[in-house]
Amino acid sequence: MLNNVAVALVNGVAPFELGIFCEVFGIDRSEMGLPVYDFAVCAAEDRHSRTGDGHFDVVVPHGLERLESADLICVPADRAAVTREYPEPLLEALRRAVDRGARVLSVCSGAFVLGAAGLLDGRRCTTHWMHSPALARRFPEARVDPDVLYVDEGPVITAAGTASGIDACLHVVRQEHGAEVANTIARRMVVPPHRDGGQAQFIQRPLPRTACDTVGEVIGWMARHLDEEIAVEQLAERAHMSPRTFARRFLQETGTTPYQWVLRQRVLLAQELLEATDDTVDAIAGRSGFGNAAALRHHFLRALGTTPNAFRRTFRGPQAVA
Repeated sequence: MLNNVAVALVNGVAPFELGIFCEVFGIDRSEMGLPVYDFAVCAAEDRHSRTGDGHFDVVVPHGLERLESADLICVPADRAAVTREYPEPLLEALRRAVDRGARVLSVCSGAFVLGAAGLLDGRRCTTHWMHSPALARRFPEARVDPDVLYVDEGPVITAAGTASGIDACLHVVRQEHGAEVANTIARRMVVPPHRDGGQAQFIQRPLPRTACDTVGEVIGWMARHLDEEIAVEQLAERAHMSPRTFARRFLQETGTTPYQWVLRQRVLLAQELLEATDDTVDAIAGRSGFGNAAALRHHFLRALGTTPNAFRRTFRGPQAVA
């Protein structure tokens, strides 16, 4: 049973991510019949350190020795995580914790600490979508998934950016104490006990730039005609190539097929219309080239892990037009 929780704080810690752990595990809610955790913030480096935003200092009462008794060790983000090195005593403490059966939970760039300790090797994991390529490059043995809110891989739990740390913490509480306890804490924090979808729905992806101008003009035409039927033969004719040559060149320059490119851009257009307009889902399906609401829902769910109506409620509020 989870009773003892410690946060391993490094210099330059991100205040929001540190606050998530303090809010979920560090508050005494015994008057509500909720579990009380033995909670501590521990300095992995200096006991007196400045936050990553530089606005205030944090004085930490405990050192790394406090991690030895923790059932769960939480690792918040820090601003320099992508390039910095971490002290070996911290990495060794994390490895010992996992070896003795404790769990570790990182939020956002805190995943780089777990990677440096070797705890992501061979495991599926995540971090903020902006840092995912860097995490994958630095720790090639890790299986980085940039599209999810959090990943639970046995003793190692990784969450994406900021608010997804709340999702991961509530997931741990739900596992240990049941849905009722997790839901009560969520209501107290005024957050949903569970969010649909993944961080793919929050990623802004501009039109990809091609390596040269071979298919660039055709891509511009495709982007302007997403609501129309688009066939490879038609695109190849515009590019003055055979369909086979055009498909091969398109893949070389964009990293995907014409069909997948169009599909992704249609989903992006549907996202924009769901956020910015009051059009019905049927109307948006037509404007984005899906033809009907059923097809839009199918491809939207596959791409983003959520439905058009749920996406609209997330970004427009519960009164949004369905």
